[in-house]
Order: sequence, then C-alpha cells, then structure tokens
Amino acid sequence: MTKYPSDLEIANKAYKKPIAEIAKIIEIDEKHLIRFGDDKAKISSECINSVSKKENGKLILVTAISPTPAGEGKTTTSVGLVDGLCMIGKNAMICLREPSLGPCFGMKGGAAGGGYAQVIPMTDINLHFTGDFHAIGAAHNLLSALIDNHIHWDNQLNIDPRRITWKRVVDMNDRSLRDITCGLGGTGNGIPRQSGFDITVASEIMAIFCLASDLDDLQKRIGNIVIGYTKKNEPVRAKELNADGAITALLKDAFQPNLVQTLENNPAFMHGGPFANIAHGCNSVISTKTALKLADYVVTEAGFGADLGAEKFFDIKCRKSNLKPDAVVLVATTKALKMHGGLKKDQLDHEDIDAVKKGCANLGRHIENISKFGVPVVVAINDYVTDTKDEHNVIINFCKNLGVQCKISSHWEKGGEGAAELAEEVSRIADSNTSDFQPLYDSKLSLWEKTKKVAQNIYGASDIIADQKVRNQFKKLEDDGFGEYPVCMAKTQYSFSTDPLLMGAPSGHEVPIREVRLSAGAEFIVVVCGAIMTMPGLPRVPAAEAIGLDDNKEIKGLF
Repeated sequence: MTKYPSDLEIANKAYKKPIAEIAKIIEIDEKHLIRFGDDKAKISSECINSVSKKENGKLILVTAISPTPAGEGKTTTSVGLVDGLCMIGKNAMICLREPSLGPCFGMKGGAAGGGYAQVIPMTDINLHFTGDFHAIGAAHNLLSALIDNHIHWDNQLNIDPRRITWKRVVDMNDRSLRDITCGLGGTGNGIPRQSGFDITVASEIMAIFCLASDLDDLQKRIGNIVIGYTKKNEPVRAKELNADGAITALLKDAFQPNLVQTLENNPAFMHGGPFANIAHGCNSVISTKTALKLADYVVTEAGFGADLGAEKFFDIKCRKSNLKPDAVVLVATTKALKMHGGLKKDQLDHEDIDAVKKGCANLGRHIENISKFGVPVVVAINDYVTDTKDEHNVIINFCKNLGVQCKISSHWEKGGEGAAELAEEVSRIADSNTSDFQPLYDSKLSLWEKTKKVAQNIYGASDIIADQKVRNQFKKLEDDGFGEYPVCMAKTQYSFSTDPLLMGAPSGHEVPIREVRLSAGAEFIVVVCGAIMTMPGLPRVPAAEAIGLDDNKEIKGLF
C-alpha cells in the first residue's frame, strides 16, 4: 500500500505566501492587517466596517453524517472544496473554527484539515495561534474571580453560593478539575463552596464571542450572562457585578477575525470555536459575515453530524444573525457508512456492499432533515484509498433515488484538483437561487415544544420525556422571560438517539431530558439529553506523548 506523508510533513513542506498577498486576493489593504508573523494576521475592525455595505456572496455549509471512529473528514472536505472552487476560477474563501488545545493533546486531533486539504501554518493554528482562546479563558475566569470577590466583600447582591452556575475554565483536558471545592484555607481565602472547571470551548463567553455582531453587542451579551441566583432564587447577571466592561476590554483584540491560507494559498478565516455539544459549534458570526462581503463563495462548517451541527447552524446561528445559506454539502465516507451498517472498525478495509447499503439509512435521514430547512444539498463522498467503485456506486445510486447529486471528492490526496467536480456542482446549486431557507420552528413556540420538534423532526423520536423537576425548569425559564430563545440540544453526536451505540437511523425512540441550562448572554437554552461532558479527560495514551521537538527544534508528532 502507498505510504502517504503525515499531515504535519505535508504542512511543513508547503509554500506559504506572505499574508499580505493572501489579503490582496480578497482586496484587503495591507494597512488593515494586524500581523502575527508573516503568515497570519488579524483584520482590523475598520476593514470590517468598510466592507459592510457590499453585496453578500453565496454561503455554503459543510456538514456530515453521524460521526464514527472511522472518520468523515468534514473539515478536510471544507478546505478541499474551497481549493476546488478557486481551481475552477471562482472567488472563494473558507471560514472555520479554531482548534482547542485539549483535543490536540488528547485523542481527537486538530481542526486544520488533513492530507493535501489543510489550512496553514498548521502547528501554529493547532497550538497557541493568535491567542484568542487564552483571551476567552482569561475573560471567563475574570468573571469567576469577580463573583467570589463580591461574596467575600459583603455580598450586596445576596448571591447564594449554593446556586452559582458559573464555573472556571482551562483549555485542556483535565478530568481532575471537573468537580472542585474552592475557598478553603481560612476567611481570607473566600467562602468555601463546590464548583468546577469546564474546557474553554464550553464557556458561554466562547458562544457569545461567536454570536456577537460587534463589540457593543458583545458587551451587552456579556452583561446579560446569568452567573447564578440569589437566596430568593432570582437571577444575577454579570452587569450587576460591573463585569461587562472589563471582560469586553480583554476580548477587544481577539474579536478581530484571523486570516490564514490553505495549502493552495487561498484565503481562510479561522475565528472562535464553541463546543458543538454544549453550544452551537460554529465559527464567529463576524468572520462569516465579513467573508460574505469579500468573496463570491464562502464555505463554512458546523460541528459533528447534521442532526447537531447543521440544526444549530440553522436554528441558532442563521436565525440570530439573519444569515441565509445557499447550499449544503453533506460529507459521507464508505467506511463510516459501513460502520452504520453494522461493521466493526477493524472490518472496514474490505469491500462490503451490504453494509454500505444498510449504512445509507443514516445518510438518507440526514438528507431528509436538511430538506426540512429548505436548503438544497449535495452529497460528497470523501474518497479513501480502500474504497471500491461498487461501494461508491451504491451511495451515488442511493442519492439519485432521492433526487440528490452525489460527487466523489479526492481532495485529501489531490487537493483542489480532486475536489473540482464537487466544486462545479456546489457552485451550480448555490447559483441556482433555489434555497428557501427557514428555521425548523417559530420562536414563539414554548421551549418544550421547540425541544419536541427537534427530537421528532430531526432525531426521528416519538417523544421527549422529563421528570417534574426538569419540566419546572422549562416553566421557570419562560416565566423569567427567556421563552423565545432557541434551544441548543446537547446529546451524543454518535447517534440520532441518546444512546451512542445505536447507530444507523433509529426511529420511534424517546429522548430523555436530563436538565436545562440557561445561556442568557448567548441567548439560547441548552437542553441536556443524556450524559454530556463539558470537561473531557485524556485517553490512556494521550497524543501529547508523541509531540515534541526534532533535531532541528521543529515541532514533531502533531498528526
């Protein structure tokens, strides 16, 4: 079998254009760049304001079937598609999330694509990059410190230490910090109480950062964060602690989008990175909206499978920011479909037509779901070297019977050239103006009915269930004035159900609601279905053990 170089080896050998040359492609003047070396920069708020009146380009969402350990390659396909669009002569760019350090040193890997469809500089992007995540972590923890300080000094807001919902964050997988006791060691160290840490990408500050339209909106949303409740069970907001100004100041520079490039020297924005379970899993609104003013085609993605990522992209990000997507690319692989068809991970390298056919049920459910939002869809088969022509034909014919175009894309191996046929079809559909986008539900529906609509229409469930305590939480949120917020579903990404082992396209199941969480600044309600982790742990053999410096003092072992 052919031995391919690692992602890092490919990235290190790539020719990087000076970032000023990349900026010229999308007509950004050099004076609007805040440089971080010669290969990455932030773009100024003045630049963003100067292009705000321009006409929008076409918005293309890349999503995927339900993820499996075999991998789907959603980010890789997003990058390959942009390179393919540019190769066929289109003015295109990409908008992606920034990677979290936790998965980089854990087991999931980075978020800069793979093979010959990557964004670079890969090591910088996957490690500290421009410091955005550090700023968001500092902003979050400043609020944590102000809460405990307020309680220490007389507690004029009458905050109940038992009802504080705001934790601390760190951008690292550290299971030992999930549940902690703070304030120990005497009266000078504050009030002892139970708390914990989340990973930075699960912070509500991160979600707010990616949904805010400008700095004023950012500060307003930060001020509206509910950090906990008084002893009379009344919500306490960050602005009551006079925290919103200082937090916004910490985020001022980070809020400017980051400009980098693909391996084929095409422009890319990477900005923000909220959890795709506990939040909406999309890059920042400000980078997406700015990109739409700079390019004719903008490719973006949403976290996990379409039942989570695409639904939240449509019902939260697009609803809140008035974005109207023109096309959706749904990524599938034969390996993942074979797993959905019942095969184990060690059985995927051999042709199995029956398993592919069975697995197509998962693909079909996602196609059906996307159609409910009124946006046309193209299926992309992310080509693997072990795929066979007959397996591809099964998927292509399955899509044809549903009236959907399916294209094979070999961008991982061939870059933009391998995605050219996919790019032709995607641009054709985006230019056809056939999108009639609408969210799944009306904001006036009750929170319970919104949740039920997602479960029944997207997950194929018969109903949702919850105990009286959770039902009371729904009612209290409505009584407190949050009833028109969209719901942000938090559940396993591996299944349409809440059971990660139930693959394929299950239907008729019940979705149990375990708890409801308010994100008043982000302006959505998190509905937790099953067990959801907001602070991951490291695996038995963390990826960190293979990362280091080589003899030339260059980073090695990073994918």
